[in-house]
Amino acid sequence: MMYNNFLGWAEMLLLWVFFIWLIVWVVKKLSEGSHSDSKHAKSATDILKERYAKGEIDKKEFEEKKKDLTN
Repeated sequence: MMYNNFLGWAEMLLLWVFFIWLIVWVVKKLSEGSHSDSKHAKSATDILKERYAKGEIDKKEFEEKKKDLTN
């Protein structure tokens, strides 16, 4: 009888350990996904080109900043 109680308790413990591990793994994967852009860091020139393409800066400001970056 004692053997059966121990098995039930051990199985429940293993189940909880698995669920905790699963939650930690999911959170880790989700946090890696949100930082995936940092792995492919863009250069300052690329960011400047994007801002110009979006219309955030005009041609004059683009040329000035591009000159600053190349010097």
